[in-house]
Amino acid sequence: MTEREKMLAGEVYDACDPELLEDLNRVKVLCQQYNNLLPTDFAARNKMIREILGQADEDTFINQPFYCDYGKHIRVGKRFFANFGFTVLDEAYVTIGDDCFLGPSVHIYCACHSTDPRERKTRQEWAEPVTIGNDVWIGGNVTILPGVTIGDNCTIGAGSVVTHDIPANSIAVGNPAKVIKTIQ
Repeated sequence: MTEREKMLAGEVYDACDPELLEDLNRVKVLCQQYNNLLPTDFAARNKMIREILGQADEDTFINQPFYCDYGKHIRVGKRFFANFGFTVLDEAYVTIGDDCFLGPSVHIYCACHSTDPRERKTRQEWAEPVTIGNDVWIGGNVTILPGVTIGDNCTIGAGSVVTHDIPANSIAVGNPAKVIKTIQ
C-alpha cells in the first residue's frame, strides 16, 4: 500500500511521505488563492472551493479564511455554509450532509498522533473519518475530534469539543460535548 492508501484506510502511515507533502503544499497554495479572492466575487469563490473540495455544489459557501490539508477528502452536501476560520485536517474523509451551517472558527480534525513522545518523533500517524449528518448546526469555536459522527438534525453549542458520537436529533454542549436535549 502507498502511504496515501494507508492514510485513507486508517492505518499508521508516514506523514512525511513526499507524495503527501506535495499534495499538502499544492492545497496550501489553493487555499491561499481562495482566501485572497475578493469576498464579493461569489462566482470565482464558488468555482475555486469546488476545485479544492472533493464534493461541493453551486450553493456551497465558505467564508474566508478557509484552511484544509488535502481538500479532496472533504465532501459537503447541498446548501452548505461555513463561517470565517473553518479549518479541516482531512487526512481521512470528512462527510457533511445537506443544509449544514457552521459558525465561525469551527475545526474538524481527522489526524491522530501517539501520546508517546518517542513514537511522535517518527512522524507516524493515523487518521479517522468524521461524519456530520443533514440539517446540523454547529456553533462557533467548536472542535470536532477524529472518528466522530454527528447525526441528523443536531445542534452543537458554541465552544464545544466533540469527542464522541452525537446521536441524531440532539442538542449537545460542553467540553466534552454532552447531549442536553433530544429534539422530537
